[in-house]
Amino acid sequence: MKVAVLGAGAIGAYVGAALHRAGADVHLVARGPHLAAMRQHGVRVLSPRGDFTARAHATDDPAEIGPVDYVFLGLKANSYAACGPLIEPLLHDSTAVVAAQNGIPWWYFHRHGGPYDGHRIESVDPDGAVSAVLAPERAVGCVVYAATELEDPGVVRHLEGTRFSVGEPDRSVSARCLAFSEAMQAGGLKCPVEPDVRGDIWVKLLGNISFNPISALARATMRQMCLHGGTRKVIEIMMAETLTVAGAVGCEVGVSIERRLAGAERVGDHRTSTLQDLERGKPLELDVLLAAVVELAEITGVEVPTLRTVHAISDLLALRSAA
Repeated sequence: MKVAVLGAGAIGAYVGAALHRAGADVHLVARGPHLAAMRQHGVRVLSPRGDFTARAHATDDPAEIGPVDYVFLGLKANSYAACGPLIEPLLHDSTAVVAAQNGIPWWYFHRHGGPYDGHRIESVDPDGAVSAVLAPERAVGCVVYAATELEDPGVVRHLEGTRFSVGEPDRSVSARCLAFSEAMQAGGLKCPVEPDVRGDIWVKLLGNISFNPISALARATMRQMCLHGGTRKVIEIMMAETLTVAGAVGCEVGVSIERRLAGAERVGDHRTSTLQDLERGKPLELDVLLAAVVELAEITGVEVPTLRTVHAISDLLALRSAA
């Protein structure tokens, strides 16, 4: 199996290292000091499950790699539309794109069935710019339940969680999903093939849609947000509104708000990816989290006043941090 990790940051390098350890032909695409460190020393993974080093091929030029069986997309969703020159050399007719993004993916209504089948979500696929680069037919959904950080260039700190749920947009259990799952499991990760991965998308989104923007606004960790009474209440309301939107597009989420909060609290003093991006001066990945759900609320007629309020404030933060 030949795999390219496009955007080999904290999650991408962790997955690439695991797949390399399992014997896959792995190629990591990155840049800057992180790339230099991976070229010289490999990917060093520091984990409570055991440290290890993977010396996979690392480059900033996908043309060196050529077509692959799978592209594991570790880029932020707000850079998908511009990734055409990077991903094109990696594709052949049947290359699958495993998109490990938070929030609502650009392919969400592809082969969805029902009244919204084929609907394009403008906030995540503006004017079809993402679909033009990443054909929905190539997409394999992937929901990440692992927490990692880049501790230093080339060094990934694995904090907790090893689950990467995958699934097809058309809800089939495909050969390409099963093969990818087997390789991930051989590398020590959990990778169930879900008959409907959209359920996992909403479960993960319950946390991301609330904790991520609030963490950036308050500069707070997961535990701090959970223990503060006022913030916890706001998060509960945001989650409740999100569940209503999920139901309106035909997805019943099988997890309670209290269970989701308890899981977040157990993570401890982890800084969300949005807070990490803010601290590093990077663009904030909020459109696929908040804007997309507000847009879905509009097309389904669901009232989401708290989501709208937090979106307005965090959107201003994103604009100011990008200036």
